[in-house]
Amino acid sequence: MSFVNYARREVNYKLVYCGPGLSGKTTNIVQLYRSARPDHRGRLVSLYTQLERTLYFDFLPIDLGRISGFNVRVHMYSVPGQVCYAATRRQVFRGADGIVFVADSNRNRMDANLEAIRDLKENFRFYGVQSRDLPYVLQLNKRDLPDIHEVSYLTEHLRIGSEPVFQAIAGRNQGVQETLKEIVRRILRKQGSDLIEAVI
Repeated sequence: MSFVNYARREVNYKLVYCGPGLSGKTTNIVQLYRSARPDHRGRLVSLYTQLERTLYFDFLPIDLGRISGFNVRVHMYSVPGQVCYAATRRQVFRGADGIVFVADSNRNRMDANLEAIRDLKENFRFYGVQSRDLPYVLQLNKRDLPDIHEVSYLTEHLRIGSEPVFQAIAGRNQGVQETLKEIVRRILRKQGSDLIEAVI
């Protein structure tokens, strides 16, 4: 849920990157952090397990400029994809203004993708949110791997509505910025901004 600080003339949005474990959620956020101007980014906070996977979340506030006299900040979180962290994901999803689902294109990760989609839908039901009412983008990551599903196959099985689909190689920073720009456009459009193009 967006938060408006009228005293500071600032509006804050919460963006959550979700998907199966090791799909590239954290890589997306790290690439965005590296690409952002130092004066437009906050501190990148990451917590890891012994397996070097995100345990809780990555948090990265990015300043996107001004809309109608207000500074716009997007706070980005990635959540752990492992099944055992379902309760953690539910807490991080709370109040999200937009969601990016990062799917793993690798053929042997399809079951993990489908399980993560089921978990996402369950969180929608838990919070009483209709997927069509929440800005949402599907990213097909790891398109550089040798044994991957076709885009059409992944889209057919992972798309939950009419959300846009982006191909990405997050490790090379390909498709990362495009995914962010689209989800931010959708968040701002949902909020009724008439200055979207001036910000993106």
